Amino acid sequence: MKKYILICILLFTGMGAFAQKFAYVDTEYILKHLPDYKSSLNQLNVLSQQWQRQVDNNFTEIDKMYKAYQADQVLLTDDMRKRRENDIIEKEKQAKEFQRKIFGPEGELFQARAKLLRPIQDGVTKAVAEVAKAKLLDFIFDKSSEATMMIYASSGYDVSNDVIKRLGYKPDSTIK
Repeated sequence: MKKYILICILLFTGMGAFAQKFAYVDTEYILKHLPDYKSSLNQLNVLSQQWQRQVDNNFTEIDKMYKAYQADQVLLTDDMRKRRENDIIEKEKQAKEFQRKIFGPEGELFQARAKLLRPIQDGVTKAVAEVAKAKLLDFIFDKSSEATMMIYASSGYDVSNDVIKRLGYKPDSTIK
């Protein structure tokens, strides 16, 4: 009987030694504390607004061309009408191509976003890995990610402030 109890005790303590440690971070919260991230977002917003103005100007110009064509249509010969229609169609193709080139999936805005934000995201990832190693954690989940859903998370496992400190910044409890 004593051997059975001893085996059970050893078995349960052995299982505890193999327990995995989990924690989570909130990357949105972390990124809000990084001045470089805020600055990069501002730069991206300025770029996006400039490019959007160019796109809007292109389509406004096309609209003006079309209205002028409609007003002059009765006075134009067939050849002139076709030429103006082709000009409008060509201008519209160019405007749509410009819009795709800037705002498309592999467009300039996407590339600018990657160029500005990738180093910041890599730094956060590295800091998370360092915190995980320092705290001997097996897994860290991202609370802000839509792909990982957490129904409940005790704030005792939130290591976001540790990551912010590791990045060299001071956490602000008013942001969250």
